[in-house]
Amino acid sequence: MSHRPMLVFALEGSRPFAERVARRLTVPLAPLEERSFEDGEHKARPLQNVRGHDVFVLHALHGDDRESANDKLCRLLFFCGALKDAGASSVTAVVPYLCYARKDRRTKPNDPITTRYVAALFEAIGIDRVIAVEVHNVSAFENAFRCPTLHVECAPLLASHFAPLLRGQQVVAVSPDAGGAKREDAFRRELQCLMDCDVGSAFMEKSRSGGIVSGELLAGDVAGKVAVIVDDLISTGGTLVRAARACRTAGATKIYAAAAHGLFMEGAPALMAEPAIDGIVVTNTVPPFSLSPENTARLTIVDAGEAIAAAIASCRDGG
Repeated sequence: MSHRPMLVFALEGSRPFAERVARRLTVPLAPLEERSFEDGEHKARPLQNVRGHDVFVLHALHGDDRESANDKLCRLLFFCGALKDAGASSVTAVVPYLCYARKDRRTKPNDPITTRYVAALFEAIGIDRVIAVEVHNVSAFENAFRCPTLHVECAPLLASHFAPLLRGQQVVAVSPDAGGAKREDAFRRELQCLMDCDVGSAFMEKSRSGGIVSGELLAGDVAGKVAVIVDDLISTGGTLVRAARACRTAGATKIYAAAAHGLFMEGAPALMAEPAIDGIVVTNTVPPFSLSPENTARLTIVDAGEAIAAAIASCRDGG
C-alpha cells in the first residue's frame, strides 16, 4: 500500500467522466492549465505541487469533433512528461479508451504494429503504469507495454445491466467474430452467475480485407432465445448489423448489441435504425458526440466510473 498523497488530473474533453471517477474516490480533481496556440501547438501544466505524489491522469484517447486521437495522445504524453519533470513519485495514465489498440498485429506484409509503438511512447515519457478499459486484445495490450498495466473488463458492467432485464428468458451471448470469443465468454459467465441459469454461446464467422467485412456463418443455437451480441467497440456498426441479421434469420426472439465503447462513426444512424436490433448498450468511456437526440432512442449508456475508480484504488492499495 502506498502512503504517498494521491492526485487525480483530467485533461480537456475528459473532465465530465473524470469527475464521476473522482467522486467515487472522494478526492477532487487537481487543477491544471491547458493552453492552445495559434499554430496548433499546446501545453498543459499542473497548478499545484506534485512532488512526492502518486498522480493519476485520466484522458480518453478517441477522436471526436474537436480533436483527433493523435492530438489527445500527444496532450496526454506531454502532460505526463511535465508531471515527471515536476517530481511526481509515480504517474499512471488512465485511458478509458486506448487509441490504436486494434492494430496489434501484422495482417499484411510490412504492416505496422501500432499498439507497440504507442506503448513505446508511453515508456519513453516515463509513465509508470497504464490503466485501460476493454482493449481490443488483452494479451497484445499486456505484451506491448513493459510498464505495469491494469485492464478493466466491462463484462461485469454489461451483465449487471442485462441480468434484471432478461431474467426468466432463454439467453445466448454472441460474439460477432471468432476473435472476440473470450470477451463473449466472460460476459456469458458473468450473466449466467447473476441470472442463476444457463446462458448459451454463439459466434459469427468474419473476415476483413481492404476494409471490407465478409462472412455469413453463425455457429450456435439462437432460435427462440434472446441474443446479446457482445463486442469491445461500436464504430460504424456494420459488424453488429451483420451479426444481428444472422441471429434474426436463425430465429432469435430479441437481439441486443452491447459494447464497452460507442464510437458511432459514419454509418451509426443506420445502426440505430436497424430493425433487427432491439436495443444497444454501451458504457460512457466515449460520449456519444456524433449522435443526434433522435438517434439515441434505443441507446442505453451505463456508467464505467465506478469500475475505473476501483482500478485506481487497487493500484493505491497494492492490489
